[in-house]
Amino acid sequence: MNFQGAVFDADGTLLDSMHVWRNLGSLYLSRRGIQPEENLSAKLWPLSYEQGCEYIRTHYALPETLTEIQHGITELIEDFYRHEVTLKPGVYEFVQMLKREGVHMVIATSGDRELLTAALNRNNIAGYFDAVFTCPELHTDKHHAEIYMTCSEFLGLAPEHTAVFEDALFAIETAKSAGFITIGVEDEASANDKARIISTADYYISDWRNINEDSFNYSRK
Repeated sequence: MNFQGAVFDADGTLLDSMHVWRNLGSLYLSRRGIQPEENLSAKLWPLSYEQGCEYIRTHYALPETLTEIQHGITELIEDFYRHEVTLKPGVYEFVQMLKREGVHMVIATSGDRELLTAALNRNNIAGYFDAVFTCPELHTDKHHAEIYMTCSEFLGLAPEHTAVFEDALFAIETAKSAGFITIGVEDEASANDKARIISTADYYISDWRNINEDSFNYSRK
């Protein structure tokens, strides 16, 4: 694997956070003393944020307004990122390894900058990244290559010399179609797409802890 720069997704790649996103509805109800239905997460996952909140409000006959429910779930997310979320096992050591090898690193996330920054600082890893780029700030999403191109321009590298680490199939497909080296990262939230991720990505990481300096061949500028 030859690359001079690295672009990391955050949720599901660096951070062990996707389980919370998948179970937000159940967590919200449980904290209110309400027993969620067994398959609630599967029902909510395909829905938009607003649709999911509306389902919770009507299905469980909650007295709160849609706005109040959204606010409550937002508070839950904020609390998780500020006080609970951890790095995936082995991530810190891997990032340290890249730093030693002179690989410049940035983050490309669909999430909120403030919450991500809080999570990175609390896990003592923020200083390893030269920049953070977010889809909301760029007015794009990872179905489009804009955020990855912005990262490569910042790094001063062509896509073919830049590795993109992602756990989601659609994001890997986007980066690959734009000419980046793509590295799939295993995450439970993407289990249904695992076979396609492996076949699509240039490389696949099943466990960050299984990587050592002999696993990679870095090409310095």
